[in-house]
Amino acid sequence: MYEFKYHRPATVRQAANLLVKNEDSKLIAGGHTLVPVMKQRLASPAHLVDLSHIEGLDTIEMKGRALVIGATAKHAEVATSATVRETIPALAELAAMIGDPAVRHKGTIGGSLANNDPTADYPAACLALGATIVTNKRRLKAEEFFQGLFATALEGDEIITRVMFPLPKKAAYVKFRNQASRYALVGVFVAKRPSDVRVAVTGAGSNGVFRVTAFEEALKKRFSHKVLDGITVPAEGLNSDLHGSAEYRAHLISVLTRRAVEAANAKP
Repeated sequence: MYEFKYHRPATVRQAANLLVKNEDSKLIAGGHTLVPVMKQRLASPAHLVDLSHIEGLDTIEMKGRALVIGATAKHAEVATSATVRETIPALAELAAMIGDPAVRHKGTIGGSLANNDPTADYPAACLALGATIVTNKRRLKAEEFFQGLFATALEGDEIITRVMFPLPKKAAYVKFRNQASRYALVGVFVAKRPSDVRVAVTGAGSNGVFRVTAFEEALKKRFSHKVLDGITVPAEGLNSDLHGSAEYRAHLISVLTRRAVEAANAKP
């Protein structure tokens, strides 16, 4: 490692001010992405601003018809929260699939979204559920928040404070994981909402998380895996690497979407 200055603000406002005051600064919460990158010297910020000690930033609660999760809520807390399990059990199940116990007990939902790794799980949930990402400056719909590989709409002094998830009628997440990293080779989150159906895919897209409109249109008419028979996903625009070709990922998207619909329908 190398020399840097560590800051531990008590409020989001203090954290934002530190970002403005110190040009070469990075936010840190769980640190599961930033610290390894720093160890490899792929990043060398002069200032680290730690959000993990800001009181109230890890709250999980219901507000009206939305499940609200604070930015520093850890994956393990989302997975075991009675509130999440009762309102959006698919989200709790997703959180329980992330990484290993060490990652789940340190990594945070806000950090995952801000990093926007193309193989991360939460982006698929946000896009499928129609989540709103709330920052210290504004509210962003998931569609406008995610902007490509490791890219988001966040500005330099903008900090995620919480995520608001509207409650779906039915939902499920199914992941085919890379056995080494546990990241999604392909992950599919299906949500039947009051007005539509959304199918969001992570791990497969060369430009990050995306929706499959052909599946959505079919499922909106009838929410059954059977309506997906004969509908395929083109390999164009999908990742192709040593873990799987674009054609293989396209096949996985179709298979996992069917499984996700079946799982959603099986829930009480």
